[in-house]
Amino acid sequence: MTYIVTGAAGFVGANIVRALNARGEKNIIAVDDLRPADKYRNLADLDIADYIDKNDFLEGFDEGWFGKIKAVFHEGACSDTMETDGVFMMNNNYQYSVNLYEICTTQKVPFLYASSAATYGGSDVFVEQRQHEKPLNIYGYSKFLFDQYMRARFAERAPTAQVVGFRYFNVYGPRESHKGRMASVAFHHYHQFKTNQTVKLFGEYGGYAAGQQARDFVSVEDVVKVNMFFLDHPEKSGIFNLGTGRAQPFNDVAIATVNTMRKLKGENALPLTELVKAGLIQYIPFPDDLRGKYQCFTQADLTQLRTAGYAADFLNVEEGVSRYIAWLSANSDFLANPL
Repeated sequence: MTYIVTGAAGFVGANIVRALNARGEKNIIAVDDLRPADKYRNLADLDIADYIDKNDFLEGFDEGWFGKIKAVFHEGACSDTMETDGVFMMNNNYQYSVNLYEICTTQKVPFLYASSAATYGGSDVFVEQRQHEKPLNIYGYSKFLFDQYMRARFAERAPTAQVVGFRYFNVYGPRESHKGRMASVAFHHYHQFKTNQTVKLFGEYGGYAAGQQARDFVSVEDVVKVNMFFLDHPEKSGIFNLGTGRAQPFNDVAIATVNTMRKLKGENALPLTELVKAGLIQYIPFPDDLRGKYQCFTQADLTQLRTAGYAADFLNVEEGVSRYIAWLSANSDFLANPL
């Protein structure tokens, strides 16, 4: 059987290919747009059957070029929350997803796709319900609108095969270096500390003390495990939050980053107060251009995911970020021209 992974050279897509390889699956069609070309590094140590450009893929899939398909993992999208070209964003993220879903429906192929916590935007409730969805940018809107499209399809008729949308929260982990400014906080902290021996965080803002603004930071390891769980349970469909269910402050990410890098040099871990006192963590004034546009808190409600049967624990920041920083330190091949 053949698997299709769109965005296969991207962050989550490449990790899904890796997970399929770990299961002995190599008959994988990798779909992407290799601009920038450096994304190829994410696939270079993985096994795929073929690569096809995203602009050629839909026609080929519709015409049956790839034979019997076990499942489609649709991870391809523009994830730049600063993108201002709405025509591009809607064509790339919304219309492409609609077209791909309709082909999967016709061919009765399971369709597992990447949504985003950006659908919640200005909300302070993170439950998979329409009244809590308030996207703040065109990226969030493109993801929200596709979720709405899927809900309408669910309401009209039962899907011909499994359909699962995952609302990813703040994902971090290996194979994200090509993302540049959109890479995770942990990735940027690693490079800040490696270059300047300090990590910079926002100071007091929004009623939160310095560095205490909090997000639901989720390891790509867990993101992939959830994807594989639903692959193994094709009877389960729906739209699900995919975070840890626990918000942790940016201070925690900085502490895990700095202390892991200190440990790798044979130095002792230090508490936050000592890290700040030594200048290893610094606070900067909150930028004026982000005021009123910044989420100070996110936390996935996992009720629906747990109800669907996913019972595994998630890595917390201390565990997941430490593992990731150690990986970054040991895998320089993935970090050429990282920013």
